[in-house]
Amino acid sequence: MSEPVLTIRGLERAYVTGAGPLTVLRGVDLDLMPGEIVGLIGPSGSGKSSLLHAAGLLEHPNAGRIAIQGRDCSDLPDRERTRVRLSTIGFVYQFHHLLPEFSALDNVALPLMIAGVGRAAAQRRAAELLTEMGLADRVQHQPAQMSGGEQQRVAVARALANSPRLLLADEPTGNLDPTTSTAVFENLYALARRTGVAAVVATHNLELARHMDRVFALKDGHLEPQPKG
Repeated sequence: MSEPVLTIRGLERAYVTGAGPLTVLRGVDLDLMPGEIVGLIGPSGSGKSSLLHAAGLLEHPNAGRIAIQGRDCSDLPDRERTRVRLSTIGFVYQFHHLLPEFSALDNVALPLMIAGVGRAAAQRRAAELLTEMGLADRVQHQPAQMSGGEQQRVAVARALANSPRLLLADEPTGNLDPTTSTAVFENLYALARRTGVAAVVATHNLELARHMDRVFALKDGHLEPQPKG
């Protein structure tokens, strides 16, 4: 049996506010297996982003352990955490954060080049991913020349450029209209399935969540399994 790509145990996260401490995660446990796509639902402020940021080694939780592909990353120094993120984890956010002066092709190729891949090879890989996302005729367009849905497809391709084993998507379609949202999600879902990446997708869209392998709701700081029917 293969080991989990992501293992979370006893995760706790609290913030200091003007009204006092605000606890959003209370002993969260999660195992994510290779190729599995898990949906994470809950209202704004429920802790979805906090969970993804901790899982992606972007934030230090107050307590708990996080392992990536069996390696405990909880106490790694920042430089090593960054190395693990670059080599193992892909991120997609609600807002695409594309570099406006770069073409779609170069936005996707850039993570590969940062990782040491030559420019020509990086651009070939970027072109392949953009083609899979239905953007073969948009590779030389800058973000301002593309629709919101197209820009988010570029962001998905960029997140998968380095062939990560873990994909963390925080409301990846939350800034799109319903029709575009469905189309972008279908592209993300198909590409995740083809590449075999393990994914956690935070979303407000219950209809999209039903397509995932498992769905959890964050309630009072705990993960509660949800029926998909």
